[in-house]
Amino acid sequence: MSSVIDAPLDWIESIGDLGLPAKADRRLQELMAHNNEGLLGEKEREELEALAESSERLSLVRAEALHLLAKRPQ
Repeated sequence: MSSVIDAPLDWIESIGDLGLPAKADRRLQELMAHNNEGLLGEKEREELEALAESSERLSLVRAEALHLLAKRPQ
């Protein structure tokens, strides 16, 4: 089932700019570095997985928004 929802262009553009908050992104980078060094404990591994999943979901939403922007009428 496909639905169409009208949304102001600036809303779609702002979705294209979404990302993790700076603090969460720094933590993600830190955890990834520790993971590469083999230094993660169980709680840190769970935190890394949660942050990575959030980042991936945001990336998918951003990709869809950018896809919609590419399709907009000129």
